[in-house]
Amino acid sequence: MIRFPKKSFKSLLFLSLGWLFCLFSLLVIYSSAVATTTESPEVTSQLNWFQAVVLGFVQGATEFIPISSTAHLKAVPIFLGWGDPGVAFSAIIQLGSIAAVLWYFWSDLTQISKGMFKAIATSNYESQDFWLAVGIAIGTIPVVVFGLSIKVLVPDFDNSPIRSMTSIAIASILMGLLLGLAESFGSQKRDFQDLKGKDGIIIGFAQALAIIPGVSRSGSTITAGLFNNLDRATAARFSFLLGIPAITLAGLVYVKDFLEVGVNNSELVPIIVGLISSAIFSYLAIAWLIKFLQKRSTWVFVWYRLGFGIFILVTLAMSGKG
Repeated sequence: MIRFPKKSFKSLLFLSLGWLFCLFSLLVIYSSAVATTTESPEVTSQLNWFQAVVLGFVQGATEFIPISSTAHLKAVPIFLGWGDPGVAFSAIIQLGSIAAVLWYFWSDLTQISKGMFKAIATSNYESQDFWLAVGIAIGTIPVVVFGLSIKVLVPDFDNSPIRSMTSIAIASILMGLLLGLAESFGSQKRDFQDLKGKDGIIIGFAQALAIIPGVSRSGSTITAGLFNNLDRATAARFSFLLGIPAITLAGLVYVKDFLEVGVNNSELVPIIVGLISSAIFSYLAIAWLIKFLQKRSTWVFVWYRLGFGIFILVTLAMSGKG
């Protein structure tokens, strides 16, 4: 495997992160400048319980695997002819994923919390648990700031070109290429015991890019972790821990908005079914991915992302919407 000198590798890391932020900025500018899009807006559909189970599976299976749950929750129902389930439904069933990750990592979270308070009480600021907690807290700030910025810069973000199928396809392809670079050039010498507060900062900025559908929160964070020389399983594990506040905040914001509008009985059953389905499949996906990455590389996800993006672009071109 090709190895970069330390200085060259750091240059590659910061160049890649800088490129990602350029991508984010360009897409925001594009969304603000374009008044209309060539793709017809999808009508939000009312789901039945079977469709909710399927979409819960899609959410659970893709939230923690680096292939973008947002992209699949938008693409799968459209290709199946069900219409767009809507941003609110998609965000609310993320609570099933957060329940799963809390369940799976409860012992880790308990240890980190106790270790943090103990470190503060004893002024032991060299404690790894303390710096892990700090890293998770600081790493959550960028996604909050970027999320608020989106609200200001793109008031109608949910219907903006950034959420179009074309943008999702492009983001999927570009992030697939970056994941391939990270897999090829990361040394993967650092394990969970080597995590520092700076990892939270670097990976937290990468997580903020997941606001763009198709980027993938787990994909961007695992990619940043690999660039930062974490081994694959550690990158995934820290990605999941770091994602807990971000996923929770996103879900709660949309729950609040959804409840303000009101929920009727016909909408309540699919939501509950989707939540349960999402929680079950999220837990299975977390357990599978960590075990998978202990022995295998991320190349299968690189090729999948490339194929997924190309498939969408080809389909749009054939339908005259590209």
